[in-house]
Parts: sequence; C-alpha cells; structure tokens
Amino acid sequence: MSWIEINGRKIGTSYPPYIIAEMSANHNGSLDRAKDIITAAKSAGADAVKLQTYRPDTITLKSDAPEFRITEGLWKGQTLYDLYESAYMPWEWHAPLFEFAKQIGITLFSSPFDHSAVDLLSELDAPAYKIASFEVVDIPLIRHVARQGKPMIISTGMADLDEISTAVTTARDAGCDQLALLLCVSGYPAPAADYNLRTILDMAERFDMPIGLSDHTLDNTTAIASVALGASLIEKHFTLDRSAGGADDSFSLEPSEFSALCQHSATAWEALGAIDYGQKSSELGNVKFRRSLYFVKSLPAGAVISPDSVRSVRPGYGLAPKHYDDIIGQTLLIPAECNHPVTWDHVKPASS
Repeated sequence: MSWIEINGRKIGTSYPPYIIAEMSANHNGSLDRAKDIITAAKSAGADAVKLQTYRPDTITLKSDAPEFRITEGLWKGQTLYDLYESAYMPWEWHAPLFEFAKQIGITLFSSPFDHSAVDLLSELDAPAYKIASFEVVDIPLIRHVARQGKPMIISTGMADLDEISTAVTTARDAGCDQLALLLCVSGYPAPAADYNLRTILDMAERFDMPIGLSDHTLDNTTAIASVALGASLIEKHFTLDRSAGGADDSFSLEPSEFSALCQHSATAWEALGAIDYGQKSSELGNVKFRRSLYFVKSLPAGAVISPDSVRSVRPGYGLAPKHYDDIIGQTLLIPAECNHPVTWDHVKPASS
C-alpha cells in the first residue's frame, strides 16, 4: 500500500513527511511537563506525539542478576527494572494526555510493550500503534496490536531482514492493512554512518508500504537526507531541555531544533517534485538573458555574413546559438546593425 492514514492525515511519498515527536521518558515524572512537551511539539510543527506505554514489571523482571544489569552506554550501572521504573509514564496519565492532545489539536499515540498496554490504548481509542525496535521480535504482541484494526508503525532497529519480514507477515495476516516501517538504529545516540539510508529504497521495494526513519542521531542531517530517499515518516526524540537530566533528554531535540526539522524536511520533500525537464516559473524572467546571436559589426544588404561579424552573447533576443552555422555564409537580405540581434529576417524572405 503506497500510503496509510492516521487521524485523517495521509502518509506516503506523495505527501509531506509525517513528523513524530517521541516523548519517551522526557516527561521526567511530571504530568505538567508531559503536557508542555505536547504543546511545544505542536508549536514546532509536529504531526504527532508518541508515548511509551509500559510499567517496569510489564517490560522486565525485578532482578539484579548480571544479565539484567546495564554495563555500558548511556544507562550504565542501572538494572533494567530501575531504568524503566524511573522512566515509565504512569498509566493514569494516559487518559488526560489523550484528552489534552485532542483539545489542542495534535495526534497522540503510543508504543505498547505488552498486551495490557494495548488494551489500555484501545480503551482510549488510540488512532495508531507503534511497535518499538526491541519488540519487533515479539510476534504475539504484533499480532495483538494488528487485531485492533488501526494503523501500525514498526521500527526495525537491530532486526535482520528475516525478522522484519516475519513481523510484516504477522501484522498483515492478523488483519492490519495500514502498515509502515521505520528504518532505525537502536543506538542512543547513533552515528549517522550506521544508518545506511539507501536501505529505505530497498525496504520500499520489498514491502510495498510507506517507509520512514526513527532517527537517533544528534542533529537533523540524517533525517532530512532520508526524505530525498523516500522517507515518509520521521520520528525523533523530543524534549524541552536537553540538560534536564532525564533518561532520554541528552539525545533528544529541543523545540527550536525540532521546528527546524519540521521545516527543512518539508522543504526537502517539496524539492523532490516530479520528473520535469521544462522551464520553471522562477526561471521565466531569466530566459531573455540566455545567449543568442548578435551582429558585432554593421553590414549592408547583400553582404555575406562572416564568422567575425556574428557572436554568441547575452541577452537572448537573437537566434539561438545552435543556428550559428546556418547563418554564417548567408547573404543579408536587409542591412545588419552592430550590437543588434540576428533574426531570420536577415537571411530569409518573409514568406519562407
């Protein structure tokens, strides 16, 4: 399917990129801050804000065993349970946030991380669902989401082609007919070189659906470049203040940066246009300044036009330079004046 639709907004290569502000843990434990993020995202030009719906005990186990402890990266030293306990959004916030987003006129949806989260979002009539990269291998979860009958976005970080194909097949077989994929690198932050954006073209051909980018780089260059390769959705982490100390703040965009992302990705999409070799509206006024043939000496009627009497110069009121060889050696039918354009009247009868 070449496009999907979320809350009346069509998403595909024929439409401006759909920009998603990922709140993630950037609410930092404050409902008011969560609302402020939604407001700021709308002001910046986002099409949607995305939440994450889980509790620490629905995403991991409370264990201090080595395999549950993070030993490197941004969250080094924490257990998975401790990280998610500090980062999760209380479930009782979801209803007021969905209502708030509706009031100010921006789409809100979420990534559920287990069946109970899906059920909560279903009760709130979430307009779409996102499968996070770490859950792309959770086939029962994908199946349960697909059965909700809403658009689905699946992020592909860490997944190989077989895993992506299995997730897509599962969603489609379970009844999802509006599906999109996001190319993603699950590094926080991720280097631009890891993205291999040409993969977007291959994904679009293989899966016949809108393809987007979940971008964890620290600036907007990768995201904007992805639009030129057909990305129809862009998701970036969004915060009010990158120095606020939350779990995801440090690799998120601040409002001014997110506003620039929205503007520049729309410009990149607009610049793609269509295949068109004709003159553009902004060029029409300059056509007269192209080169054409001018006489560089005065000649009487009956004189033969010699190479040293005609030049190709600007502006463009004379014959096109391609007619130079047709003009040289011709006999003038009327006088030629220096610094005047060469016309067919000089060498051809009016009836010819």
